Amino acid sequence: MPTKAAHATYAVTPNFLSLRDALRAVDEPIARFDMGELRVEIRAVHDSVFALIRRPGAGGLAIRAAYLNASFSCKSVRAKSGEAARIAVTSGMGEHEIMFVNSREALERLRITVRLTPATDLILPFAPRDIYPLGTDDDPLRAAGTIEASQRGLNAGILYFRIDEPAFGNVLYLQNLTALNDYFRATGAKPKEVVGGEWPELGYLLPTPEADACPADVSLKQGEPVTLSDVILVFRHEAPPHERESARQFVQMLGSAYKMLDLPPVQFRDWADRAERAAGDLAEAPEATIRHYGNLYVHPYTAAEYPDIMVQMSVITALHDWGKWRGEPHPLEAKLKKGLRKFYDPKLKTLRRYLPNVGKDKNADAVDSWYLYHPLLNLGILALDGDEDARALFLDSLDFAIRAAQQFDYRWPVQYDITDFSLIEETAPADGRGQTDVGGIYAWVMLQAFELTDDKRFLDEAKAAIEAAIGLRFNINYQANLTAWGAAACMRLWRITNRDVYLEQSYVYLASFLHNAVIWDSQIGHAAHYETFLAVTCLQDAPYMAMYECFDSFAAFERYLDDGGPDLEPEARMLVSEYCKYALSRAWFYYPDALPPEAISQKQRETNGHIDSELSFPLEDLYPDGQPAGQVGQEVYGAGAAFIFASRAFHHVEGAPFRVYCDYLVRGIERTGDRALTITLHGGEACTANLRLVRLKRRKLTKSTVTTAEGDMVRPHETSDDRIDYHVPADGRVIVSWE
Repeated sequence: MPTKAAHATYAVTPNFLSLRDALRAVDEPIARFDMGELRVEIRAVHDSVFALIRRPGAGGLAIRAAYLNASFSCKSVRAKSGEAARIAVTSGMGEHEIMFVNSREALERLRITVRLTPATDLILPFAPRDIYPLGTDDDPLRAAGTIEASQRGLNAGILYFRIDEPAFGNVLYLQNLTALNDYFRATGAKPKEVVGGEWPELGYLLPTPEADACPADVSLKQGEPVTLSDVILVFRHEAPPHERESARQFVQMLGSAYKMLDLPPVQFRDWADRAERAAGDLAEAPEATIRHYGNLYVHPYTAAEYPDIMVQMSVITALHDWGKWRGEPHPLEAKLKKGLRKFYDPKLKTLRRYLPNVGKDKNADAVDSWYLYHPLLNLGILALDGDEDARALFLDSLDFAIRAAQQFDYRWPVQYDITDFSLIEETAPADGRGQTDVGGIYAWVMLQAFELTDDKRFLDEAKAAIEAAIGLRFNINYQANLTAWGAAACMRLWRITNRDVYLEQSYVYLASFLHNAVIWDSQIGHAAHYETFLAVTCLQDAPYMAMYECFDSFAAFERYLDDGGPDLEPEARMLVSEYCKYALSRAWFYYPDALPPEAISQKQRETNGHIDSELSFPLEDLYPDGQPAGQVGQEVYGAGAAFIFASRAFHHVEGAPFRVYCDYLVRGIERTGDRALTITLHGGEACTANLRLVRLKRRKLTKSTVTTAEGDMVRPHETSDDRIDYHVPADGRVIVSWE
């Protein structure tokens, strides 16, 4: 729940006193500038440089731009292009540069970057947090407000709060941790939960080296510039406390901040080839599958763990999509489908997690709440695609699925006994909550059932599940992919019912998903060997990013964008599209053959087998803080990622010597000529998609042209014998023609 502050209960630290001095100063500020309706003054006091951001008559913020803790001199210097102000600070520590960039599109935005060039090898001491709300008459003790969200683990350095008294509005604070990599590497510090605080002292707490570290190993080096802070602030004057509007504003403001970031590049990944390799390994590698009852089942991990229904269905459905993409089903799909009924318990009339012959070391009656519904989601996909066996198994399992939902009043525990619904684990130790986002995936399953049968009770069930989650605000996320499916379910409900509450509730799911996003490119430790930008940690308390949650969220967001269409909040469309774009580049590094051996853990979780770099199955876990990858294991059930990515990113063009690759989800492709086609993208305003013409085997690329719908020619970004790469606008239509 959001953290509310009442000014009668404030307690402050001694660091608060320097702010008081800045607020009492009557001399001219070092610099000042306007930013829409906001006025910014830059002032220096005995230990700090502050930026005071005010809206006349409505309070404001003070942000500590630099903490010196020593005597210093400070002056305004000539600002560079695009800067509103630049401040130079000289002290015994060295030279600080403080750059202010203000920008206003729809919202007021301010970026403050602080860079230090040490005068000597230097270890920075503790520094106080950098944000203070200002109340009436600039009194911080007269400001009251609510903290909606702050950084979780090593995810984005986000703080989202509102100042209610006076009515200053909503503030989104994003510390650009990418810019601080040099500091983290030099000092060994890690930015875990460094953005947050207690009212009224909020913001960024600079992480410092371990107390017992060797000074020579953790010092900033003389003469080497290092960025200490790179913060982006976004402001909204109207800040209604309503959950859905607060979430929508969060998404909008985060999108606005995102546009100010220096985005890392993405790379082309040959998911079509990876899919072929993954299919070959699934079919041939003895570590991938096992036989029971004469049927073929998938190992969850390399040569380890018992077959389970979630794993089986995840691989089958991804294989099915890939088979449609390639023009014929892969033989393995039918082999894996053959054994599905063995998971069905005719007495309970539900799918069980394990086969009847599972070992005694497993509790065959225990089920995680989400595990009951995710296999049904994949069965529903097959059923809606005309698979009659899948339809029968799906419909046979629905009554029990509904009983479980109603038993728990649409508020699911972590784990329960499937035979009598008795609780095994009610809440997660990390946050004292159950599986808060299961209602989202349950609602999606019910909407699939409604589409199959036109039975209104399934629609009513979907509504009940989504409505039960209202009020969870930023605590809705339990597992990333479930939250993504919840957003998709809300959007589909809105399309069916035309009730705006469901469109609005989709932003609550999306905001919670993005709250868990790693919106920075870590270069700490082994993370230097892979990409982290816009990944999402898999669970609400997990320290790692996981492939399964990555590609399943990708699949959910495809539906979200399709149903949202042009009515979707532009920043929501942009952020979801960018998530999918970066996933296609970033997810490559889950495969052990894409990592150096030293970046892979030598030991896996006890029951999860081993890692075989020769197999095209992804590792489960990559870490933003650079721990060795693959500590959990190698996911055979993650093999479906390559099938999903290949079938969404690569597009066949009949008669052409190439496939079209696009790292934005494509809304439509229309053949508009013998050697021409029009491609419509989902994308975000002012964003760029990478469109590539990838040569087919035994064919030669011919001359091609790409133009925008307005007729502007797009020049190739890069060409080779195998590929022609274009950067195209992500929010419209492009025309591709070839000779």
